[in-house]
Amino acid sequence: MDERIIDVDGNEIIISVDGIDDMELSGLEIADMIIEEAEELEGDLIITAKYLNVEFGEVYPAEIVIEDGLFKEVIPIITDDDNELDLDYDGILIPGFIDSHIHIESSKLSPSNFAKAVLPYGTTSVVADSHEIANVLGIDGINWMVENGKYAPFDFYYAVPSCVPHSSFENSGALITSSDIEELLKRDEMVALGEMNFPVVLSGDEEVLRKIEVAHKLGKPIDGHAPLLSGEDLKKYISYGITSDHECTSFSEAIEKSRLGMTIMVREGSSSKDMDALLNYDDRLNYLIEEEMAGRAVVETIDDAMAVSPFEILVCDDIDAEDLSKGHLDNVIKKAISLKINPKEAIKMTTFNPAEHYGLNCGAIEAGRIANFSLVDDLRNLNVSKVWVHGELVVDDGEVLFETEAIESKPSIVLDEVKAEDFDAKMEMSWTNSLMDETTNVFAIKAFDKSLITEKSEETLIVRDGVIQPDLKKDVVKIAVVNRYGGNDIMNGFIKGFNLKKGAFGASVAHDSHNILVIGTNSEDMAKVVNIIREHQGGLAVYSSEEDLCEVLELPIAGLMSNRDIDYVADKNRKLMEAANKLGCNLTSPFTTLSFMALISIPHFKIINQGLFDVDNIEFVDLINNL
Repeated sequence: MDERIIDVDGNEIIISVDGIDDMELSGLEIADMIIEEAEELEGDLIITAKYLNVEFGEVYPAEIVIEDGLFKEVIPIITDDDNELDLDYDGILIPGFIDSHIHIESSKLSPSNFAKAVLPYGTTSVVADSHEIANVLGIDGINWMVENGKYAPFDFYYAVPSCVPHSSFENSGALITSSDIEELLKRDEMVALGEMNFPVVLSGDEEVLRKIEVAHKLGKPIDGHAPLLSGEDLKKYISYGITSDHECTSFSEAIEKSRLGMTIMVREGSSSKDMDALLNYDDRLNYLIEEEMAGRAVVETIDDAMAVSPFEILVCDDIDAEDLSKGHLDNVIKKAISLKINPKEAIKMTTFNPAEHYGLNCGAIEAGRIANFSLVDDLRNLNVSKVWVHGELVVDDGEVLFETEAIESKPSIVLDEVKAEDFDAKMEMSWTNSLMDETTNVFAIKAFDKSLITEKSEETLIVRDGVIQPDLKKDVVKIAVVNRYGGNDIMNGFIKGFNLKKGAFGASVAHDSHNILVIGTNSEDMAKVVNIIREHQGGLAVYSSEEDLCEVLELPIAGLMSNRDIDYVADKNRKLMEAANKLGCNLTSPFTTLSFMALISIPHFKIINQGLFDVDNIEFVDLINNL
């Protein structure tokens, strides 16, 4: 077949000219063909470049046609010599990354500012569980997230929060019923039922089971949340149709869940860093050998088999602005590559696999899918130079090509000014020793760096004038939860693991109910921190009267998010970290770790505004051990 290239208004149009020389087509007919081709071309974006076919792990040159925000055609370019190719771009086009389990609120950024922060790193979509703002503001909070996200060229999908309130044991700001969830799940942007806390599922809570039934009726996947769950309890939990888990902290835990059919999300966030454990090379090798010996796997070469992760998806879950300012899923992928996962497989774990799990029409460069993609230098370094969303260029040479709108605050803190004595853990003195110090045994929380899991520790502390004293030599300091939703009730306790030597720090971010959490060496500084947070209608604060030190990040949006961009928030985060370090705290991410000390869906021992809580036994525990 003969072809002719004709220039029409700067566009090269290729038309078939078979038979023209024999006068089989008139000039008018040729003109009609040109017009038809021109009309088809109008509005299309055509790119020639090498691209990653992520489903099959192949890279080859192609002509990629985009129309109305979708990939219209992906036409391979057949050549024997890559050097002869005249392509539009050097490098490789890859699908836009999808963070399929994330809480945007944990970045302290609004959705639109979050999008602006992650797009330069190649992330074009998220599946966000907004149970943080939902526990504060309910459906109004979810709607606010959706509307704010529309100010950025970015695909926000949401998992409907399943646990609002988080529990019946504490005060929070809202209630979302099974009827509410049914209406929410009917919306296009709501693609799943959010993570289900295993204790309430296993208890057979009728309202929770109705929420699960609604998700099944509407054909939406159900996210799991089952740290350390195993054995028959795990099987029972999965039997409700819960399809994923992002809480695995060991290889054996992840494999058990995977064998029972769960999609495993390997988490690498600011505080919870599980990738080293879940993608440990020796564990994977031993597993592969066991699978082959049991006849469940056929291994042709060890290297090829080991290059494929036994788990499906990479996620961040919770990531703060300072970490986000240095990269997003690109860094997570590069870490997976460093653990001997093939780059194509690692990219697939953040593109094709999450899209398939949640039924999203993105995650691959193929006809009919949303045209979200990036240009990278190569598949190992993943240096992103350009990003397209729905076929529109939104990042060029690292520069974001749009601005976000001003953000309206969402105040949510109802609290009177607090006093220093509110943070004294008191007990009755015995009449025999009223003139001297006594001691008492208390239950304290034991926290660990880079982990959300805590332990219960028994500590002997001095009681002076009826007030239980911290012991800095033992690394036992004070912790308190302040009800921010009215009532001014305060629960005091003790914690170790933060190595705090002076002052106090606290936050209005305390998963999931988000009452104010404060940790300190003395009551005066703790009260000051809480009053600073109250004054700003939310925030993170570090204060020390001894050091004449005060740092604050204001979070006026529901006490969870800033109305500023990532540069401001990341800079404030760094200053807060430096301030906490100056007071002796040596944790990798002290505010993130602190925020989980009130999350009673994660083992083993936590504090909420109504008391100390034993997660394993689902019961309150007295501060003082009277046994």
